[in-house]
Amino acid sequence: MPTALITGATAGIGAAFARRLAADGFSLVLVARDEERLRSSAETLHRRYGVKTETLPADLAVDEDIAKVEERLREGVDLLVNNAGFGHPGSFLDVPVADEVRMLKVHCEAVLRLTLAALPGMRERDRGAVVNVASVAAFFTRGTYSASKAWVVNFSESAAAELTGTRVRVMALCPGFVRTEFHDRASMDTSGIPGFLWLSADKVVAAAMRDLALGARVSVPDIRYKVIVGVGRLIPRGLTGQVSRRLGRR
Repeated sequence: MPTALITGATAGIGAAFARRLAADGFSLVLVARDEERLRSSAETLHRRYGVKTETLPADLAVDEDIAKVEERLREGVDLLVNNAGFGHPGSFLDVPVADEVRMLKVHCEAVLRLTLAALPGMRERDRGAVVNVASVAAFFTRGTYSASKAWVVNFSESAAAELTGTRVRVMALCPGFVRTEFHDRASMDTSGIPGFLWLSADKVVAAAMRDLALGARVSVPDIRYKVIVGVGRLIPRGLTGQVSRRLGRR
């Protein structure tokens, strides 16, 4: 039975990955900060799908906790989903620098370290995959969040290129607005987001798993966001920055 480790596994896209992979017969290693919620999620998944579930409480903004997850990955997994992440309300200049550094720790350093902990074993076995959850924001300019997600996309593509010729895959997943707890946790005002732009977490994961099987290095779920990203690449970055500042949060 294959094993998947998922960070940020108790809510949103991470929880959707857990449901999908459990249904596909994966044993799960669930990583999140909230130990009680983690245990509840693991028990629910075990009862519903009959798969083995492990819990690994960890805050990926803390070095010691990242090290714990690295250690588990070196024991061997077949799929790593780097999903943990968060956002900030307000503009870049209004966010305390400590909060910005914490974001970079979770979005960039943790993704780097966990990916590098998982890949050597996968390469040795010549099988396995890593999905790094980024965002459509990676293709636009919107403060540290979009900058960090742009790094995730570039890093994932670079790692995938390094593994050319093997059966190990690395993919960046770049969803748009997804109905999860993400925006509420960050106290973001989402009233300006048109209803037609919202996606469901389960459909995002279904698209991700399909694209991973097809060997994609970057997955942008839903035709609406494929068009947005395509058009965005043709528009001057200064203009896309102005649009992104007006849309999504205030």
